[in-house]
Amino acid sequence: MTQTTPYAAHVSLRWSDMDAYAHINNVQFLRLLEDARVIAFRDWFDAAGAGDKSLLDEGVLVSRHEIEYRRPLGFRHEPVEIQLWVSRIGGAGFDVAYIVTDPAASDAPGEPPVYAVAETELALYDFAGASPRRMRPEERASLESRLGDRAPFRRRKR
Repeated sequence: MTQTTPYAAHVSLRWSDMDAYAHINNVQFLRLLEDARVIAFRDWFDAAGAGDKSLLDEGVLVSRHEIEYRRPLGFRHEPVEIQLWVSRIGGAGFDVAYIVTDPAASDAPGEPPVYAVAETELALYDFAGASPRRMRPEERASLESRLGDRAPFRRRKR
């Protein structure tokens, strides 16, 4: 599959994200991913009528996360960049892949450091009926425009 151009969300760190080792705690990475997802979904599905807003109106629930931590992320005032894209589309849900990076800092020319790689499995949910639901064709079409490769994990569990 060809990689779509990832969406770049800029997410600020909070002082309270740090742990006793003075780096961002592993649990706080889930909040960073959620913040990036909220920013992206607003643009993907709710920006001036673009996309299919029904995904947000009816409900999407997180059913699974997988995170591979690559290096410690220390607190700083500048936001981190989280690149994200749709990595799988199923009958009743989809996955979002992420790369947490910092384009302002570079290990090598053109290569920003990667702090984490992650993937979130999302299930479509009908809150009115309190049950999972199937994906509609227009929702699938909206997601397909953001579809790319799976998250680039060094080691995949499933």
